[in-house]
This record gives sequence, C-alpha cells and structure tokens, in this order.
Amino acid sequence: MKLLGNLIWFIFGGAIAALLWLILGLLLCVTIIGIPFGLQAFKFAGLVIFPFGKDVDLDFSEHPIINILWAIFVGWEMALGYIGVGLIFCITIIGIPFGIQWFKLAQLALFPFGAKIK
Repeated sequence: MKLLGNLIWFIFGGAIAALLWLILGLLLCVTIIGIPFGLQAFKFAGLVIFPFGKDVDLDFSEHPIINILWAIFVGWEMALGYIGVGLIFCITIIGIPFGIQWFKLAQLALFPFGAKIK
C-alpha cells in the first residue's frame, strides 16, 4: 500500500508540490536571514514528495520562540489549509489514506522547527 500510495501521490501533485517547496527553499536561502526558513521548506519538500510510510515527530521544545513566531505568522494558515484539504479527501473511503497524509503536513506546518521526519 505504501508504494502504491506514494506513486499515486507523486503522479497527482506530489512532484509539483515538492518542486515548488524546493524552489521556495532555494529562494529563502539566498539571504542569511532566510536560511532557517529555507531549511524548513526543504523539510516540507522531503515529506510532500513521498509521504506514505513517513511520520512527523514534533519537538516543540527545541526551538520554542521561532515555532511560536512561525505559528502566528505562517503556520496556522498553512495548517488550516492542509486540514481542509485532508477533510475533503476523507469524505470518501478511497480518499482517507490521502487525507491522513494531508493531516501529517498540517502537523508539520504548525511547528516545523525541531520536527523530525522519520
């Protein structure tokens, strides 16, 4: 199921989303101030390309201040968007595994600093 889910995900948007996250990460890494944010964009790209079989391990205590700032300015909007897409996918039985992957992305979107993708 993991291989099939990743293949379907990759074909129907995972490749494009990962490419966009990579481009954003490269643009953010142009400035010294943007490097930490660019590294988080690379983390999103790694998860969004093949999310099946991966888990997000949040460690809020590693960078609490930057996580709070991220959550206030960027994270909550991203997380709500990912949750909304996940709920839409969960309407059908076939879409539930894909909805769960969107919920993983919502978790990472809220507090990405210090999070590990396993």
